Amino acid sequence: MENKINVIRKDYGICINNPDYFLAFSDFTVSDGIGIVENVNIINAKDEFNACAKRAETFNQSQGAYIAQACGDIDYFENTYGDLSIFTFISSDLVVEDFTDNLKVVNSPMGFVDARVNLSHVVYIDKILSPKDLLKIFKIVANIKSKFLANLSLPVHIQNILNTNDFLAVLANVDCDGKSLDINNAEFDEVDFDDLKTRIEDAVEISMEDAFEKMELTFGILDYFVSEGILIGDLVEAGLALVSHVEVTSVLEDKLEAQIMKSLTDVDVIALLVASMKTEQVLTQRGLREIDEAVHAGDVLGMAIANQIAGTKATFNFIKYDEAKPGIIYGLPPILDDAFAGLIAGCVTKIFEE
Repeated sequence: MENKINVIRKDYGICINNPDYFLAFSDFTVSDGIGIVENVNIINAKDEFNACAKRAETFNQSQGAYIAQACGDIDYFENTYGDLSIFTFISSDLVVEDFTDNLKVVNSPMGFVDARVNLSHVVYIDKILSPKDLLKIFKIVANIKSKFLANLSLPVHIQNILNTNDFLAVLANVDCDGKSLDINNAEFDEVDFDDLKTRIEDAVEISMEDAFEKMELTFGILDYFVSEGILIGDLVEAGLALVSHVEVTSVLEDKLEAQIMKSLTDVDVIALLVASMKTEQVLTQRGLREIDEAVHAGDVLGMAIANQIAGTKATFNFIKYDEAKPGIIYGLPPILDDAFAGLIAGCVTKIFEE
């Protein structure tokens, strides 16, 4: 069947139109769940039925039936693979900002309580499919998106704002008069569903990868610090808390902060810190059946971090900081307090060697 869909874009919305009608399954703001429609509208409007419906009425192409989704941002891109087209809509309040010349951090002008990142999809299969098949495809797309995002292991504060208000519609062709579908007597295309499932999963994964690339959204060690509530100023304060043989001045504070920033560009230090965070996460959030008592892996990681920054001497300083747990170190969970004691011990040792 010839693909007759049209995409009409205006400054207040996008209409995906099929004069021969879609069979649509969606979670849209204005939708009955499943139905026969001519137009699929993504509208720049508040996520509220009346406001979205009112704007959709003015935008709707022809007089055909429609579904409509309110969306704060109507930026999108399309990937097409033969009879499969995926429209990916991106809405993001996040920006990657320079923190130093060598380090960046993700921020939002809205703050991380109100900020949102939503990656939404409209999936079109150029086949005549049954309502049951559309429901299966809807579940496939939702599941692969969820798995993709989980596998990214993003910082917790980013996970909390990701896809909290995304939307999804699955569209197929329909053999009807545009008013009703007699499921009992309808004829549907024969489809190798296993093959279609694999193609859809691959296409959705690619669309998600493309979306992150287009947003230019990447994450680094400082983003994981933010997720743990750790500020550089807190680390400087903790590091200088045990310095007793010299006067603590603003010059010394700046010197320690600069050394911490420098150490956080060392790939081995980064890897050890991330290993500490991930280990803590697994042990505290999910648990392991083999571990029912305190572990000492944190000491090993902390000493390794200190040694990587300033050598053997720093490992002795690590013991001092780990036992005293100054400042923010005291409030961190067991493995993280060791890791950050190692970071501080290494940096303090380093600045007094120079």
